[in-house]
Amino acid sequence: MNLTILGATGSIGQSTLDVVGRHPDRYRVFALGALRQHERLAEQCLRFAPRYAVLADEDAARVLRERLATAGCGTEVLTGPRALVEVAAAAEVDAVMAAIVGAAGLEAAIAAGRAGKRILLANKESLVMAGEVFLSACASGGAAVLPIDSEHNAVFQCLPGGRADGPGIRRILLTASGGPFRRASLAEMAKATPEQACAHPNWSMGRKISVDSATMMNKGLELIEAHYLFGLPGSRLEVVVHPQSIVHSLVEYADGSMLAQLGNPDMRTPIAHALAHPERIDSGVAPLELARIGRLDFEEPDMERFPCLGLAHQALDAGGGAPCVLNAANEVAVEAFLARRIAFTGIAELNARVLDALGARPAGADVDSVLALDRDSRRAAAALLEEVAA
Repeated sequence: MNLTILGATGSIGQSTLDVVGRHPDRYRVFALGALRQHERLAEQCLRFAPRYAVLADEDAARVLRERLATAGCGTEVLTGPRALVEVAAAAEVDAVMAAIVGAAGLEAAIAAGRAGKRILLANKESLVMAGEVFLSACASGGAAVLPIDSEHNAVFQCLPGGRADGPGIRRILLTASGGPFRRASLAEMAKATPEQACAHPNWSMGRKISVDSATMMNKGLELIEAHYLFGLPGSRLEVVVHPQSIVHSLVEYADGSMLAQLGNPDMRTPIAHALAHPERIDSGVAPLELARIGRLDFEEPDMERFPCLGLAHQALDAGGGAPCVLNAANEVAVEAFLARRIAFTGIAELNARVLDALGARPAGADVDSVLALDRDSRRAAAALLEEVAA
């Protein structure tokens, strides 16, 4: 199987390459893509020798090209967003790991769908921003979409055929760890630093998704993603806090049965599942020792402590362009928090203001209109930043 890995230098990309490296007879890396991390991408190219390496940032691509040439590596370096699209849709590619965080990964994911690839979907924003557009592209190209988020991959494993819109499915429960502030007071959260927000108790992730986990916006975006992946309305999608991160999600059936997928909190498990589906392969993840864990706890999420989760419910219920607006506002808000321009609690405040201002906009009917709504929402969020920071 020939793979293109978009977001190769992030945590998902690195985990994907770890699994791939365990099965050199099964997988070949055709292309590696990233935004600007040329140093890590160079190391990956030297090990896996892909035909192409792509960096969206031109200056970073120039540095990478020089380093690979000096090392005698034959990987061709491409640059720019269009190159990401090209390596996602290339005829030689069988599967695409879509793991570029945020709106930057949307066009390449849609291109992979139109080209009929097996899409290993780790970029939830493709569905949150442009659910109908993305799924329509996948349907037209005959693409198979396998979810990589641990929660959605767990649901996929618990559903017959990976769909929940048939008879007998009562609801889906997505589990959430509660992040680093599950027991923090509102006063403590108001003073939280980026370092504290990024210190996830269970998972090793990038800074943006770590902050989203701390606000529980990540879980909110996953609710929207689940709606598109599995065809259920928001009223049949729930979140339950499970601090051990062992049960990754659950599906409840009409007869009272509840199926769950369990495993250690390691993204290599869902990655290996999606790579080899319907087979099972070694992921490198340690076996789960339930006796050592001892207990599994569950509780309802605190909506006062985590208002971003409520905003995601609001956007899902509103439909139209609201999920796209919320996603764009959140990307601006998280970036501002990481730059210490707003407080941790300012993330939810900014998201709420932008959603109130633009949430009634219609959904984009194509990629260009989706990206236009995304830009408008980012501009609105940027204009409101100073008020939130005051």
